Amino acid sequence: MASRPIFRRTKDVAPSRRLTSAGTAMVVGALLVLAAPGTAAANSVAVTVRTPGATSGPTTIDSSISTSAQCTSGLVSSGGIDQTNGTGAGSNGNHVLGTEPSSDGTTEYTGTAGVVGTDVTYWIAKGGSGGQVNSGFSTTPYALCLTSTLINHTQVVMNKVNAPTTAATVGLVTASCPSGTALLGGGALVTPSNTGNLKAIASFPTFNDAAHDYGQKAAADGDTNPNAWSAVGWDNSTNTGNETYAYAICSGSGINVSGVTVKVRFTEATGPNTGSTGQNTTTSCGTGDGNLIAGGAAVSGGSVTTTDFTGPGSAGDHLNGSFPSDANGNPVANGTTTAASWTAFTHTGGMGSTTTHSDVWALCANDGV
Repeated sequence: MASRPIFRRTKDVAPSRRLTSAGTAMVVGALLVLAAPGTAAANSVAVTVRTPGATSGPTTIDSSISTSAQCTSGLVSSGGIDQTNGTGAGSNGNHVLGTEPSSDGTTEYTGTAGVVGTDVTYWIAKGGSGGQVNSGFSTTPYALCLTSTLINHTQVVMNKVNAPTTAATVGLVTASCPSGTALLGGGALVTPSNTGNLKAIASFPTFNDAAHDYGQKAAADGDTNPNAWSAVGWDNSTNTGNETYAYAICSGSGINVSGVTVKVRFTEATGPNTGSTGQNTTTSCGTGDGNLIAGGAAVSGGSVTTTDFTGPGSAGDHLNGSFPSDANGNPVANGTTTAASWTAFTHTGGMGSTTTHSDVWALCANDGV
């Protein structure tokens, strides 16, 4: 901070002259105070949504499809998936297997846990079928492509767990950003993709601390600067080979992110409660929150920000979407630069439950530049 001018009374300075000098100093000080909020509010974060549109399928039971979106400029801060599932009982079969970063649009990060990629520009959306298929099945991927004067490099951190291995149990795993970096978004994946009953039912921001049980409780509405991402696998059968992967997209190493603010917006709704039905739940960045850079979704037992994550009321409940949208829950188009909302598309299996909840998160960022 610059030193304040010191005015001394001397015999050869007239009172009117002294008043003018003090008045000038007050005006300059006032201008500096007025300028400060404008400087703090600066934000160079911008996001463009890229999507190639829908890919049809799966067309056979217990199978999967994989499709991707690419950032032609900027770096992936997160991505999404939206599935159509047709009508009738067959609509229960389509479910999310993965919404995940990729180095080339086809390769999945499933090896050794840790930092697995840098400056990634692709996002995979992976859909799977169960014991039923429908001609209306399709999967649409979304890549959120970030540009920022400050955050010009990113890194992907992956963690994995051998779970869920028994029916209707939560397989939760958390990936944490390295110290001194900022969480920008995240994703989830479950494998193997040909078992039919396995699905990814949650992908959300969190904190790697005791208050959040090290990722088992999600970030709440209004929280700032979460530092980790959790994913949840869910199966209505037993399979000892199941794996669940969490991906955290973090700012690159060596970037001073002390002035970055990432605000969490969160909404939880009851339902869907009736068998073979879907539900959209949407949350949005507010005025002053910054720009949308990521989102997450879950179908759960509810109260996910205050208690450890629990599964939904039925083993067949699943996700069909986690995607950037307008405030009414409609997916945005390719090339959109003004997306400010995120939508979770949740769906029941053939059975209903009064304890099932839908959860959705939006991450909104200001880099202070």
